[in-house]
Amino acid sequence: MKIYQHTLRVAAKPRGFHLITKNVVEALPEIASIDVGICQVFIQHTSASLTINENADPTVRLDFETFFNKTVSENDPDYLHDYEGSDDMPAHLKSALLGCSLTIPISNGRLNLGTWQGIYLCEHRDHGGARQLVVTAWGS
Repeated sequence: MKIYQHTLRVAAKPRGFHLITKNVVEALPEIASIDVGICQVFIQHTSASLTINENADPTVRLDFETFFNKTVSENDPDYLHDYEGSDDMPAHLKSALLGCSLTIPISNGRLNLGTWQGIYLCEHRDHGGARQLVVTAWGS
């Protein structure tokens, strides 16, 4: 079994949902040496998240942002955790809903994503800054 791990730094992105599939693949070129295995992507932040979804139509990304902003509104007077602004606690809640890691099968040296699937970095802060991900792959 082979095990590989690299840290990927993603430059600061504006608030929204950003495709990073290419970034992940480029961060771990050793995936090409794995015939059957698993890739895990983990984000080391609590106000951004990861998800896999539609990678072709950019309106999907806009609709994701619209949905999450309606579902988890800002400026809620009941939130106590607002040290970094009105988007602080909502960002943590959005991150909790989507999650901090993904598990993707590797087949024949490639991520085995569906035809219309891509990996998203979900930036929930207005000014979240650069994000760090740990990408780990293992298999034979």
